[in-house]
Amino acid sequence: MTVDTASLPVRHLSTSDGRLAYRETGSGTPLVLLHGGFTDHRMWEAQLRAFAPTHRVIAWDARGHGASDNATRPFRQADDLAALLRGLDAAPAVLVGLSMGGGIATDCALEHPELVRALVVSGAGTSEPVFEHPWVLEVIAGQQASLAAGDLEGWADAFALWAAGPDRDLSEVDPEVVRLIREMGLATLRKHTPGEPDHRVPVTRTWERVPDIRVPLITINGALESPDHLAMAARLAHLVPDGRGVTVPGAAHYPNMENPDAYNAELSAFLERLP
Repeated sequence: MTVDTASLPVRHLSTSDGRLAYRETGSGTPLVLLHGGFTDHRMWEAQLRAFAPTHRVIAWDARGHGASDNATRPFRQADDLAALLRGLDAAPAVLVGLSMGGGIATDCALEHPELVRALVVSGAGTSEPVFEHPWVLEVIAGQQASLAAGDLEGWADAFALWAAGPDRDLSEVDPEVVRLIREMGLATLRKHTPGEPDHRVPVTRTWERVPDIRVPLITINGALESPDHLAMAARLAHLVPDGRGVTVPGAAHYPNMENPDAYNAELSAFLERLP
């Protein structure tokens, strides 16, 4: 059974530096969905619908993304997440993060372990990524060059390539997935101005500390994801004592959007095994 989430309102939690936006549905064990960089809570629509019958599902917008306020002073994303979990009385939670959101989830388990029941990470390892593959470096360079030139549409074209991965053309990806990724990316980009300070403060020594994570972890990655992302996920699953990894066919960086049925099945099986 799925739940109609079309009318779910965007709510806000006040913090000492503006508001954090989120949508919420269902009841039970908190399942908190953390989107990737430049996207927002809309990337989790299929998961909001699918898991509301069994869980209290919360999908946030990270600070500076979506409907959340921009930062005006230094902050750590893991601390923002901790504030959300405490403010909504939603801990301990199962954290489900993709890309940037996966790094935030892992960081939160390192910095605020009492708030985390389990981890589900896609397209990431920790918040300290390692990028070496030529295709990955080319996509990043394309985004940076377009941004430097003030070409927002060119930036969106490059950003959307993550959905295809290194072994497909973007025309092989569901056009609706590509459209939404571009729309979310441009909406977040337009919240910011050229030369705006990046107030994010990194969490340090993450890879060194990952073996200290004592909650169950699974990595769920698209089988067509880049080698860099797959390597980071494999490293994370290996280092966490109760960690393992699976792949979703027919998907790259956004398996929850491209193949939601397979992604949801893997997530459901993981949740059912939690103590």
